[in-house]
Amino acid sequence: MIQVTLNNGVTLPTIGLGVFQSPPDETAAAVETALRTGYRHIDTAAAYGNERQVGEGLRASGVDRDEVFLETKVWVTDYGYDHTLHAFEKATGKLGVDTLDLLILHQPIPTRFDNTIAAYKALETLLDQGKVRAIGVSNFMPHHLERLLAATDVVPAVNQVELHPYFTQPEVQKADAAHGILTQAWSPIGGITFYPGWSDGARSVLQDATIAEIAAAHGKSPAQTMLRWGIQQGRSVIPKSTNPARIAENFDVFDFELSTDELSRIDALDTGVRGGPDPDQPSDAYFAREIPEA
Repeated sequence: MIQVTLNNGVTLPTIGLGVFQSPPDETAAAVETALRTGYRHIDTAAAYGNERQVGEGLRASGVDRDEVFLETKVWVTDYGYDHTLHAFEKATGKLGVDTLDLLILHQPIPTRFDNTIAAYKALETLLDQGKVRAIGVSNFMPHHLERLLAATDVVPAVNQVELHPYFTQPEVQKADAAHGILTQAWSPIGGITFYPGWSDGARSVLQDATIAEIAAAHGKSPAQTMLRWGIQQGRSVIPKSTNPARIAENFDVFDFELSTDELSRIDALDTGVRGGPDPDQPSDAYFAREIPEA
């Protein structure tokens, strides 16, 4: 398993199990399966509604807490300095842990950016107190990053964004690299191309002929090929599944290597079309979702 060193010296396993849209009653088993398979990185979020089950899966796995990189996200209704400090307590209470390896802001919320900055300042406090090992952001575009960096002290360690062969976000990757921020891909195998309400009728990158050809040449699946593409280009990838066979398949990506030409062919598939929500167009529903207490 490959480790990536963040800009504060903390190491992160390059592949993690994501639990976005994983039903709570399936999440604990998925996390337990992943950890028994060899994963050592789990990504969840307050808004997913399954932090408690992630903690259950962690404990059921028998893997020591210190061996697992645990990452979660603060939802927008918990932005603001004091609210975000309390969001940490809610998250750790549900997860059943004392500290987090990575805590990130889930959205930039440009219409309420003062709250976004206040929330990030709370993350800085948690980092300074040793309650989190690294802090970061999610779905931040370059202009959001510039606004944040101008008003805060700690450069984010991670920016988790939609990134797959049909939407590679080169400008985001460039901005992240310029500041030493790790680009972390959610939907790294393109499942987001069916994001409800945003991408009706979109093509699935899993059916792409170019990826199928490259995958066949290596005796791997399209999903494995896309994950390898992300890892080889220095990104962290967060595939999601509750299916034990798929969980294992997604982790089996360390025994082959794509050529420079193959990487370029996959890069060329970029359509520039986002599959998920636009970070500059926050939905009213964002602000209606309250995160329950632990």
